[in-house]
Amino acid sequence: MTALRANRGRDALAPGRNARSKRDPGARASRPRLLASKRRRLATALLGLALLAPLASAEVVHRERSLYQTILVVKQGRTLCLQFSLRRAQRNQSCLDERRPERMVLDYTRMMMAALLFGPAPQRILVVGLGGGTLPMALTAIYPEAQLDAVEIDPAVVQVAKRHFGFAESERLKVHVEDARVFTRRAVAAGRSYDLIMLDAFGADYIPEHLMTREYLADTRALLTGDGALAANTFAISQLYDAESATYFDVFGPFFNLKLPSSGNRVILAAKTQLPSLMTLNARAAALDKSLAPYGIKIRSYPRRLKSEVDWAADTRVLTDQYAPANLLQAQ
Repeated sequence: MTALRANRGRDALAPGRNARSKRDPGARASRPRLLASKRRRLATALLGLALLAPLASAEVVHRERSLYQTILVVKQGRTLCLQFSLRRAQRNQSCLDERRPERMVLDYTRMMMAALLFGPAPQRILVVGLGGGTLPMALTAIYPEAQLDAVEIDPAVVQVAKRHFGFAESERLKVHVEDARVFTRRAVAAGRSYDLIMLDAFGADYIPEHLMTREYLADTRALLTGDGALAANTFAISQLYDAESATYFDVFGPFFNLKLPSSGNRVILAAKTQLPSLMTLNARAAALDKSLAPYGIKIRSYPRRLKSEVDWAADTRVLTDQYAPANLLQAQ
């Protein structure tokens, strides 16, 4: 899903330099790291205003209240966007360019595709959070032999994606209307596995709390094949940045951050085993360049932007089912 969060956007240096062990996220927070944390907090309020701003002169072509949020489809020129609204806040989740339907309009959707650099063509893919269906439709077009499961808790979102954004299920693309936590636990119990997992479940405010904890991420990691990769859409500026980072590190060990100057999103890229080297990333980017170009993805630019260094406080508490984001925010 995505952004006015609009560029809710979901970048790394020296890939492959993973010398730190899983239990040693580095020395105590350095002065630059603390300054970066302060800058993130100071920028949060300003960015929030931009992310919540509605599209100027946008026409609302569909509005409905679901069990979880108010769903809107807004149109400006030839761009159609899916928004979720809670109270007065409205956030873009997916956007479609009617002139070039294959082009990924939002930065974060293109950023999520960096996970394709981690391994060979995936045969089984899991996408958590449907939105307008941008990611599932692109992945099944790029990998026509792959089987893809999409999980979406809100049945109204599925219907809106089909009616307004051209999303369609097929023998290779199935939507499971249920809570992602329940789906994941059942999939683990059934012995299923995936070569690629993309986490993009967002409500009107942020990622649901129960999909941010160590327990959920551990179950998700268990679904990955030996050389499997995971991409998770988060915010680059958030009060939860350190806690999210510490939790992913606890479960996956070293991971890559991908950020873009044009986006307010951060995409976390993790592997079941070790992260690929810069040489491997560049080689795979060259191989994927032609097939990803129609989607507006400049995949060759991503390897040099992937950063694996720890940029959060070393003593940050990990998010768990007993210590959720709401507890963290209430303590601040």
